[in-house]
Amino acid sequence: MRLLIGVSGGIAAYKAIETARLAVRQGHAVRVIQTPTSERFVGRESFAAITGAPVLISEFEQDPARGAYPGEPLPDRAPISHLALAERAEVYLVAPASANTIAKLAGGIADSLVTTAALVASCPVAVAPAMNHRMYLHAATQANLRTLEQRGITVIGPGEGELASHGERGIGRLAEPAELLAACLELYAQQRPQQTQTAWNAELPQTQTGQSRTQTGQSQTQTAQSQTDTSWEGLRVLVTAGGTQEPIDSVRYIGNHSSGRMGYELAAAALRRGAQVALISANVRLSAPAGARVIPVRTAAELALAAQVEAEQADIVVMAAAVADFRPATPVGHKLKKTGPEAPSSIELVPTEDVLARLAESRRPGQLLIGFAAEHGERAERYGREKLERKRLDAIVVNDISRADIGFDVDQNEVVILSADGASREVARTGKQQVAEAVLEEVERLRSGTFEAPYTH
Repeated sequence: MRLLIGVSGGIAAYKAIETARLAVRQGHAVRVIQTPTSERFVGRESFAAITGAPVLISEFEQDPARGAYPGEPLPDRAPISHLALAERAEVYLVAPASANTIAKLAGGIADSLVTTAALVASCPVAVAPAMNHRMYLHAATQANLRTLEQRGITVIGPGEGELASHGERGIGRLAEPAELLAACLELYAQQRPQQTQTAWNAELPQTQTGQSRTQTGQSQTQTAQSQTDTSWEGLRVLVTAGGTQEPIDSVRYIGNHSSGRMGYELAAAALRRGAQVALISANVRLSAPAGARVIPVRTAAELALAAQVEAEQADIVVMAAAVADFRPATPVGHKLKKTGPEAPSSIELVPTEDVLARLAESRRPGQLLIGFAAEHGERAERYGREKLERKRLDAIVVNDISRADIGFDVDQNEVVILSADGASREVARTGKQQVAEAVLEEVERLRSGTFEAPYTH
């Protein structure tokens, strides 16, 4: 399937990244176009690295791929790029579709590449609304969606739950990536049933004919909790795990050695206590603990966006992921050559967002924020204490990565847990499951009432 994804502005744009990733993993050819506003949330480099194809923002841009989709030869001549991508697409998905973009589509306005493509496309078109519940339920938005449906456009309805706005809940959450891809496969199957039967069937076990991963995760959580205690029942825990990858080009990236094992053990330990767990997983190749709601990400920017959304309603946030401090300033959507005029003599790096500091600034009352510090050498604990105070955390888990027998991508770890009230707990070398239990025991102490977190407000 040749899938064209149009991304409009909204914090849910990070889900479009995962939708593209799922499609590529299943063997589909994906191109992405964006509105200028969407770049405020997700940069084109993230999509280019995942799809292996350039991403276009404006109708006036030259398409280096000349309208071709990944795996196809370049045409002999350069077509009109904003027409070629839509004309050759077999399904066009607009996700997230903001209220503004939906209004433009209903009015036939073509003032961006995303809206222009909708007028050109001869393939099935689907829109997936994502916005505040008041905007979604407004009479104008509902009338616009009905107009689109009357024209044969498929509307993939939003889910209901916590929204990006602090403390708000309602309908307006973008459908989960697996749902979005399943809907696209169904539209494709209606056009070419014989060619898509295998791919569609492959998707069924994951989505259960449209059931979202959140719903599946909730049922798994109930099963897991039936065999565990309920001391954390009702608590919402956010865990980040793994290591981010910052693309240099479509092949290479800057990364780290984190395997995600520590974060996955923390998620499993929270599930055993009966908590609801959201697990932001950065490039981890492990089986997620049953019951966790997994949000896959790749880059520091994707992780920051996902963490911002998920932390809104979390009672406990445990940031165990190894987030890159720097990223290439100008990644490209194709493979750079080692020699020749294109070969870079150096790669400029720029700082990534400080995810922990941002979460600390926006934390809600009563929320606990736990960080991790992978330090090197005898001053590891000192650096960890400085990080604890500088980033206004409730506790920090420090491990010395200068030792090869603990830390990254091994079964054991040895840490010191430092808390904001001055407490210090050493955990001698042991399995990461036991380390995770020790960390959550410290969290329980911080929640017990004997400690008043100095940074909560």
